[in-house]
Amino acid sequence: MPDSLTDRDLVAGILPETELFSRVYESLAPAVLGYLGARGVDDPEALMQDVFLSVLPRIGEISGGVAGLRTFVFSVAHARVVDYYRRVERRPRSVDYDPLADMRTVPSAEAEALVRTGQTDAHLLIGALKPEQRDVLMLRIVGELSIEDVASVLGKTPGAVKQLQRRGLKALREMVSEGVMAL
Repeated sequence: MPDSLTDRDLVAGILPETELFSRVYESLAPAVLGYLGARGVDDPEALMQDVFLSVLPRIGEISGGVAGLRTFVFSVAHARVVDYYRRVERRPRSVDYDPLADMRTVPSAEAEALVRTGQTDAHLLIGALKPEQRDVLMLRIVGELSIEDVASVLGKTPGAVKQLQRRGLKALREMVSEGVMAL
């Protein structure tokens, strides 16, 4: 996390509200945007704005300093992702046929060469994980949250988060080794 935000900054009245907002946004927005983008939402920037619009009025109520704020921000971001996918599932959208997006095509020679050299698409690998494992790994890696913070965001025990992380990493390891073995 950038040094621009400290626990002292979050004490009521220390900074003008606009400067506090700027520091919170500059410190946390890149990680939140990365998390939302990695989760595959259509418009991560818009969803990120929604997260910060929800968080900013409640900054004075948050305890735990910068770590508590970070946990709260990622709790809101995770809730927005869950809401997004619920909304998408209820109202499937129709799209025009795009031959470039058609996954039934044969991979190009370049794609085959990348696979043979061991360079795989991380999004495809992470997308193949179970949703809970994916959530834990994304919050741990992209969100840089601790085990306890991830447990708080997902409403799970720290032990469950550790187990999901271990299983997710094991699954990724197996997928990568199977891909190498198949070549």
